Amino acid sequence: MLISLHKQATTTPRIRAAIQASTDPAWKVAERYGISEQTVWKWRNRDDVHDRSHTPHRLQTTLTPAQEAVAVALRKALLLPLDDLLAVVRE
Repeated sequence: MLISLHKQATTTPRIRAAIQASTDPAWKVAERYGISEQTVWKWRNRDDVHDRSHTPHRLQTTLTPAQEAVAVALRKALLLPLDDLLAVVRE
């Protein structure tokens, strides 16, 4: 099975599962795997062992009312993905 981890990942799904299954104190688990206690708490509070998306959930842009009207009309007419639509609207 191919595992896709982000560049800064300090744990693998196997280690994350072991963290979740462990009943040892967070400091002891952190010491065992060479990670921070915060990482231990993070994985203990999650239900799965996979990385979450690091893509922003909101576009960091604002549109004028005229641009917004154009974007809505283009979205309905062309069925473009939002990123492509944003590039078109900005032009």
